[in-house]
Amino acid sequence: MYDVIIIGGGPAGLTAGLYTSRSKLKSLLISSAFVPSMITTTDLLENYPGFPEGIGGFELVERFADQAKRFGLETMHDDVSSMERATVEGVDIWRVTTGSGVYDAYALIISSGTDYAHLNVPGESEFTGRGVSYCATCDGPFYKDARLVVVGGGDTAVQEAIYLTRFARSVTIIHRRDRLRATAILAERAGANEKIGFEWNAVVREISGDDAVKAVTITNVNNPEDEKTIPADGVFIFTGNIPKTDIFKGILDLDEKGFIIAKMDMSTSVDGVFACGDCIQKSLRQVVTACGDGANAANSAEGYINTIKGRTYTDWENRS
Repeated sequence: MYDVIIIGGGPAGLTAGLYTSRSKLKSLLISSAFVPSMITTTDLLENYPGFPEGIGGFELVERFADQAKRFGLETMHDDVSSMERATVEGVDIWRVTTGSGVYDAYALIISSGTDYAHLNVPGESEFTGRGVSYCATCDGPFYKDARLVVVGGGDTAVQEAIYLTRFARSVTIIHRRDRLRATAILAERAGANEKIGFEWNAVVREISGDDAVKAVTITNVNNPEDEKTIPADGVFIFTGNIPKTDIFKGILDLDEKGFIIAKMDMSTSVDGVFACGDCIQKSLRQVVTACGDGANAANSAEGYINTIKGRTYTDWENRS
């Protein structure tokens, strides 16, 4: 029996675990056994406070985990298959089922994160792993002196395009608008990089090849008959994220895109369940906002658990 179970091992979940463990709540964090936090695939974070030279996503998450574990956070790698209400000794609790067992807690904090969005065009699934990728850090080194295409215009797409120029002969950014959505400093760097070119107002219609990717066909968003084929040895897709919230459908209120609807205190539509990080409905998905969400969710979960246990603030005011 745990005080709180945290589902998801990214920055939001680890921050929540740090706060709950430091508050002396018995806490278990369950992170996916097969799908790592997306931040671990990011080569360099330049906008996380305290690291002026930047830090790799994997290293930052490792630091979060080490710090949380020092305060007693228990962690396990498994995949959650279901969550349901149960009653133990007259108290409503939450029961979480994974591939290896069943775990109970007074409260849940969901920080399940997101996954990469797909283009859903011909050739994408067929060439995934054979020229189509969603992770520049993972696959970039395989494309030395290659002609690459990056699809997307946000921070992730542009940052990863810049990273890919370390290996590629050329990188073409395909974006459906006439200017990048990325922050100004990244847009300036991309524009100044002689290896990076742009296809504006364009969308991918097909990815083609034989044993591997050979070309990308694009059309103009303003004139669909204006079609163009770009030779390419690899396609990296960064067109947004989709929330990993399927198992919460029918339990929690989700928006039309599947993101969890959470209040300012990170509480959800169901008592005892809090949500934080990229899986919730919000305007900005960054590591720093995920950490803030995680701290907020932990604080709210602590208050909820103390109420269940009949504790008052004065019982806890001398905590270290």
